[in-house]
Amino acid sequence: MNRSLRGAPVVGIGRTPYVRASGRTPLAMAAEAVRNALADAGLSAADVDGITAYGTDSLRPSQVAYAVGVEDLGWCLSVAGGGNIVTTTVTNAVGAITSGQAEVVVVYRVLGADTRYGKASGRIEVGGEGQFAGPHGYLVPPQWFAMFCQRHQYEYGSTAEDLGAIAIQSRQHAARNPHAVAREPITMDDYLAGRWIAEPFRVFDCCYEVDGAAAIVLTTPERAKDLRHKPVHVLGAADSNRFGGSVDQWDDMTCMYSRDTAPRLWSRTGLSAAEMDIALMYDCFTFTVMATFEDFGFCEKGEVGDFFREGRATYDGDVVVNPHGGLLSEGYIHGLNHHYEAVLQLRGEAGERQVADAETALVTSGAGPYGGALVYGTEATL
Repeated sequence: MNRSLRGAPVVGIGRTPYVRASGRTPLAMAAEAVRNALADAGLSAADVDGITAYGTDSLRPSQVAYAVGVEDLGWCLSVAGGGNIVTTTVTNAVGAITSGQAEVVVVYRVLGADTRYGKASGRIEVGGEGQFAGPHGYLVPPQWFAMFCQRHQYEYGSTAEDLGAIAIQSRQHAARNPHAVAREPITMDDYLAGRWIAEPFRVFDCCYEVDGAAAIVLTTPERAKDLRHKPVHVLGAADSNRFGGSVDQWDDMTCMYSRDTAPRLWSRTGLSAAEMDIALMYDCFTFTVMATFEDFGFCEKGEVGDFFREGRATYDGDVVVNPHGGLLSEGYIHGLNHHYEAVLQLRGEAGERQVADAETALVTSGAGPYGGALVYGTEATL
């Protein structure tokens, strides 16, 4: 078992409202989420000696630390990457604590109108291997993973209605979440009538971009004993990045990084899909859920649509998938809101959407060739 990761529990969570157009700067939103996470833990800026974030924008973690009043950092790390790097960023924070480089570490992510991944303006220039795919319109994630999805449909007979079952359940769960941006239920007719984005993806297959920020705070087990909430532990983690992370060179487009990450995670933790109470599946697209759900062993290839339609992926089923509505319906905060939700659920504080007696939560990140996963657990799981 990967016991070394169990030495830095999550003790605080914070967030801003998630809205379509906040009119706020990324720095203001990031600072708010960090302050809220520290207050939730019962800590102050004076306690923080480590901070980290991920993304490709220009806002630096050191700027956010300074904005909330941190005077000196012993550990500060900015990780280049997107939704594929979320769990890695959290485990980096764990490593900083367990190695003695820091005692209280904040992990945050912020997205605003000027940092949205679905927005492009001006001339687009593509270098590297992307220059060969660019002339064919194969440039951005909806196009990449639409191709993956088409291959899955060809090999396993998955359908638009299977993807729709995931989108519909996401909205059903979001209806219980007062913080979700998209709470209006949708039917299969609504889903099928949605405008095309990149066939076979319709608008309801794609995550809901918002302005907002989320943050979590980790510390040592000793420090955690004196804080406000029951600590939530990282039980283990794993990553995979094959073929240089190239979506063009991936060898089997019916699956994703999770094909390789899942066996590593289950081996390191001694756990399995059957032991997860909650699954926070990275859902930049409905197909991301489909492919990774299969790879992690919740069901066989081609069975995801039936799994969702039969109620096995919701309350009183086998596992509750994205009880907050996920990136599809709560809002796209690049996956860190999945970690917020996992901690909230395992503390038993999720209100109307609380999963009864939840003790374990799988959180995944990424799509295609690159991504990772970790498992959170309560004290009872140690």
